[in-house]
Amino acid sequence: MSTNKSKFRLRIFKSKKHIYAILIDDNSNKVITSSSTISRNIKEDVKKFKNCETAKLVGKNIGMKLKELGIEKIIFDRGKNLYHGQIKSIAEGTREEGIIF
Repeated sequence: MSTNKSKFRLRIFKSKKHIYAILIDDNSNKVITSSSTISRNIKEDVKKFKNCETAKLVGKNIGMKLKELGIEKIIFDRGKNLYHGQIKSIAEGTREEGIIF
């Protein structure tokens, strides 16, 4: 995948119990990859599903998946959520993996 021509958007969605990070290719309107508190590798490591520590794990997980796909730059789409708490933790976790936005 060429990161120069494509626009990738990391969409964050929060439900009452879980938090989701979904990578969308805006050119083809397709989901590329995702991570959430119900993902197998995260679900095993956490006891509470919706807190800042778990959100940071989701961010790190999606960051690793993006690096595997060769994606370095994204657009961070937090939706109607304020940039603090869990949203900020996901962003920090993703940035720790070297993703730029």
